[in-house]
Amino acid sequence: MKTIILAMAFVASSVITSNETKVDVQNSKVTWKGHKVTGEHEGHITLQKGTLKFNDSKQLTGGSFTMDMSTLTVTDLDGEMKGKLEGHLKSDDFFSTDKHTAATFVITNVSGKDGKYKVTGDLTIKGITHPNSFDMLVVGNTATADLKVDRTKYDIKFRSASFFDNLKDKAIYDEFDLNVNLKF
Repeated sequence: MKTIILAMAFVASSVITSNETKVDVQNSKVTWKGHKVTGEHEGHITLQKGTLKFNDSKQLTGGSFTMDMSTLTVTDLDGEMKGKLEGHLKSDDFFSTDKHTAATFVITNVSGKDGKYKVTGDLTIKGITHPNSFDMLVVGNTATADLKVDRTKYDIKFRSASFFDNLKDKAIYDEFDLNVNLKF
């Protein structure tokens, strides 16, 4: 019996404890930028919920995030053009937000220390999951990251030169940017 108790104590002491911290979604910001041959567009997506996990040494160990895709907005246009582009981005040509209201990211691996991390995780858009890796900087109560996302991996092929010929200046590049500023 004493051996079992000692073994359990050893296992418990060797486990790294993880402290989960909720992300302040009201003060956090997710921005996007899409690029095309003739220019670019940008906007915001509201973070619905998120957590970051830290060990007792305050090193990042994990986390997860959910973006509300129905809140996708365009910030570089006004009026009718803004409404048209937002509607198109929410349509089946792009994010199908009526069927897929959320996109998620779940951290699966973290390397680095002292606030400078290489993060890998599973990004799910339109119910399709692929890994994505990026650098994350954590300073105080703020975490920042810039991600490149290949939209074609998530069945978003509208005007992709990888799938359609002769698009010329109508082509939209496959990668878009997500810039994340998390407060916690």
